Amino acid sequence: MPQTLVTAFLRSCEKFSDRGALSVGGGETSYEDLARRAKSVGATVVKAVPTADVALTAVFAYRSQTAYAGILGALLAGHGYVPLNPTFPIARTRVMLERSMCRSLVVDAQSEPQLDKLLSEFPLPLVVICPERNDVTELAKKLPRHQVIGAAELADAAEWKPRKIDVNSIAYLLFTSGSTGQPKGVMVSHANVLHYVDHVTKRYGIESSDRLSQTFDLTFDLSAHDLFVTWARGACLCVPTQKQMIKPGAFINEARLTAWFSVPSTAIFMRRLGELKAGSYPRLRLSLLCGEALPVEVVRDWSSAAPNSVIENIYGPTELTIGCTSYQWDNRTSPAECEQGIVPIGEPFEDMEAMIVDEDLREVPVGCEGELLMTGPQLSKGYWCDEEKTKRAFVSVRGRDALYYRTGDRVRRPEPNRPLVYLGRLDNQIKVLGHRVELGEVEAVVRNLSGVDGIVALGWPNGSSADRIEVFLEADSFDTQPLMNQLRTKLPSYMVPRKIRVLPRLPLNPNGKYDRRALEKILASS
Repeated sequence: MPQTLVTAFLRSCEKFSDRGALSVGGGETSYEDLARRAKSVGATVVKAVPTADVALTAVFAYRSQTAYAGILGALLAGHGYVPLNPTFPIARTRVMLERSMCRSLVVDAQSEPQLDKLLSEFPLPLVVICPERNDVTELAKKLPRHQVIGAAELADAAEWKPRKIDVNSIAYLLFTSGSTGQPKGVMVSHANVLHYVDHVTKRYGIESSDRLSQTFDLTFDLSAHDLFVTWARGACLCVPTQKQMIKPGAFINEARLTAWFSVPSTAIFMRRLGELKAGSYPRLRLSLLCGEALPVEVVRDWSSAAPNSVIENIYGPTELTIGCTSYQWDNRTSPAECEQGIVPIGEPFEDMEAMIVDEDLREVPVGCEGELLMTGPQLSKGYWCDEEKTKRAFVSVRGRDALYYRTGDRVRRPEPNRPLVYLGRLDNQIKVLGHRVELGEVEAVVRNLSGVDGIVALGWPNGSSADRIEVFLEADSFDTQPLMNQLRTKLPSYMVPRKIRVLPRLPLNPNGKYDRRALEKILASS
C-alpha cells in the first residue's frame, strides 16, 4: 500500500497499540481501540456506499470520540472527509453538505438532534451512520428518505480490508468563507498533508511520548496538524471541552501537554486572563501559533510562561495545506526582526517556494513589498467544482514552470537572509479570532436579508486580524434588531457583526468606491 494518512495511522497502531491515541470527553482511547472503531465505520461506509461517484464522507460531530473515529473511518474507506460543525447555523451546514455531494454522513450523539432540520429538505438520500445510538428506529422514522445505521448495524472491524488509495486523491474537503456569500471547498490531497506532516514531525522531533493539543474546530484546517502529526508518531491527541477552553492555561497543565498549537487570539486571551505568568507551563517543549498576525508582546510573555519551549510562528492559507512558512522566536534577536509589532512569518518549508510579486505578477526586488505567491508539494488541488475560481487563484508566472497560489497577503523580505515579514491583506479577506472570513460574504448575507444595496463590513480593530466585524448600512432609517436575529441563524458566531450602524450616506473615495478608511475613523471615534 502506498504511503497515505491511513498507512501512517495504522503503522502507529501496530507500534503503540496500548498507548493513548486520543484524550477526549474525560477518557483516553488507545490506538487499538481507536483503530477498531475507525475500521468499523470504514467497513460500514464501504458496504453501504459501494459505488459512490464522489468518494467523500461527511463528519457531523464535535469534540467527541465519534468525530475522530469518523474522520479515520472515512479515510479507511478510501474516502476523503468533509468536516461539518454542529455549532454552525443549520442552513450553512446544509449548503456545505449539498455542495460536497457526499453520500454518507457520520454523526455523534450531541449532533443527532439537528439531523431532522439538516436533512428534512436534503435533495438526495444519504447513509447516516450513528455509532453512538443502538436503536435508530425512531430516528429512521424521522428521516424516511435516508438509510440510518446505528451501533447494532455497524460492520465489525474485522470486515475492514485495506483500500487502494491514490496519494493524490482528496484527504479532506474543507469549506472556507467565500466572497459570493457561499462557502468554497478547498481540496487537499494525501500527498499535500503528508509533506506537511513529514516536515513538521522532523523539524520538531515529535515522539510517541508527546501529548499534543487540539484547540481547533475540525472545520478549521489547522486541526489537520493536530490529528495527523500526532497519529503519525504514536503520540496522544488531547481535546479540551468548550468549558476547558475558557481557561486554556489550566488545560495545558491538566492534560500534561508537551506541545501546544493555537491561533494567537487564544494566547492574547490568556494574556488578558493573566495566564502567561513566568514559569506557568514548564512541561511545554513546543509552542506553535498560526492563523493570524502574532504580536510581539504576546510571544514575549509566552516565552516567559513556557521557558522550556521552542516557539514558532507558522503561516499558511488552507490552499497551501495547514502551514508553509515558519519563524522560530529568539528573545535576543527576534525583536529587531519584527515590524509594526508583528512577528515575521519566516522562511518556506522544505521544497516550498515563495515569490513576492507586483500587480502584474512580476517579482519585486528584495526590500520591496508585494503579494506572496507560493508553490510546492503542499499546493492544494484547487476549489471543489469551481474551475473558474481555481484558475484565478492558482496561476502561472512568466518564466516559471510551476503553478503558484496567490495568497492575497502583502509581505516583504527586508534584505537578503532576513525573514519574510507579514504586512496585511491585499483584499477584504480577514481573520476574525483566527477564522478566515471574506467580508464580501458577510456583506452578501446582510444585503440579501436587508434588501439594502449599500453595505460595508469591516474587521475591527486591527483590520486584517480582528476581534469582531462591524457593518455599515446605507439607509435613512432601519430597524437592525430583527436583521441581527436573522444573521445569527445564517452565519457562524464569529461572522455575526457586533453592531450594524445605519448611515443615510456611506462615504465614497475619489474612485467612487465606499471609503473604508473613513468608516474606520467613525469606528475609532465611537
